[in-house]
Amino acid sequence: MELSNIKRVYLVGIGGIGMSGLARYFHQLGCVVCGYDKTPTDLTDSLRNEGICIIFEDKPAEIQMSFQQPDDSTLIIYTPAIPKDSAILNYFTNKGFTLYKRSQVLGLISANRFTIAVAGTHGKTTTSSMIAHILKDSGTDCSAFLGGISSNYQSNVLFGKNDIVVVEADEYDRSFLTLHPDVAVVTSMDADHLDIYGDHSHLTESFTLFASQIKQGGQLIHKQGLPLANGTTYTINGEADAVAENIRVENGNFYFDFKNNAVTISNICLGIAGLHNIENAVASIEVALRLDVSAEAIKSALESFRGVKRRFEYIVKSDKHIFIDDYAHHPEELRAAISSVKTLYPDKKLTTIFQPHLYTRTRDFADGFAEVLDMSDELLMLDIYPARELPIEGVNSELILSKMKMWNKRKCGKQEAIQIIENEKPELLLTVGAGDIDQLVQPLKKVFENVG
Repeated sequence: MELSNIKRVYLVGIGGIGMSGLARYFHQLGCVVCGYDKTPTDLTDSLRNEGICIIFEDKPAEIQMSFQQPDDSTLIIYTPAIPKDSAILNYFTNKGFTLYKRSQVLGLISANRFTIAVAGTHGKTTTSSMIAHILKDSGTDCSAFLGGISSNYQSNVLFGKNDIVVVEADEYDRSFLTLHPDVAVVTSMDADHLDIYGDHSHLTESFTLFASQIKQGGQLIHKQGLPLANGTTYTINGEADAVAENIRVENGNFYFDFKNNAVTISNICLGIAGLHNIENAVASIEVALRLDVSAEAIKSALESFRGVKRRFEYIVKSDKHIFIDDYAHHPEELRAAISSVKTLYPDKKLTTIFQPHLYTRTRDFADGFAEVLDMSDELLMLDIYPARELPIEGVNSELILSKMKMWNKRKCGKQEAIQIIENEKPELLLTVGAGDIDQLVQPLKKVFENVG
């Protein structure tokens, strides 16, 4: 397929964060872009406001006339999250269209560019966004396909005037194996997506394959301790090729010094909170230095970096109340979020609202979730968000609750959670999860605004 010939693009599952990025990319190129998704969201609203046509009924009769017959100028993209019995998906298949996964198209877009690919079971969205911001802010420039909405640019796709592209490399469904980067970053390789991989060893095998696909003369940068051969290592704890030192919190901001074999950058103020984000910053600095970005430009960019929506995002920050929202949905992500909150606000009582994501993940990591959630002072537990899965007998939110040692915990629905927060008005609130818990953010924000 020649991307330069494409004039029409249809995305089945257009509302996903990765799919919407491709929709914006092709729309920017002047293509006719349309798509289907199950439900309207803020993201699909944004796409429609930008001039992209979206339908929400899985009915082939709703598909635009220009997508009736396959030809060389029409591209159909789908996400593996769409059920195989989708009427629209089967319509395109039965009509003889060639269907491309999002990851395949991303591979084609990046194939002839200088590609920086960031992979990891967690940390990849913030790290790729951070790298892209450093390159943009320093004047080096880049294009970028991100797995979240950058708070600096209010978008998940950035357009540059050079051939550098920053790509979030997704391990789900082995999608990242379509990429052949010049620079690869691997932030983490914890057990996850075991519904796809079966066990941790197969996940590790995929990351090893990803690292082996770096172009000749390319570079691998990975967190210290990961089972990857060669490459430059980084850490915030102990020894590695690139490290953060003198980490401290001053006036609610995180500061640190960066040091590798050639450069020391002192007194860096990070524009977002969290020890895990200092680690992401160390990886990002290492990438930027290899693209000849100056130490001063890196330092300035990191101070102005505002993070990614739903990644340790401050919703309310006043003298009386702090409300942070985070996408964490794996025990290690939860540990990073809760630890960071505790580091910043050691004297405040922490109330956490958590929505488990997927039955398989809850089953596989129930013990880990229980251990980490016990770090909170109070827990409100929502039902599991099933996403693409059917229920598994005996696997529910109560499974995690039963393993926790904390006494101040309870199961509740979304509306009940809002009511509890309205009654208790906690001084420190953290909402975490990858499902539809984000629907609570605005109602909870209003609760705090009403109390002043």
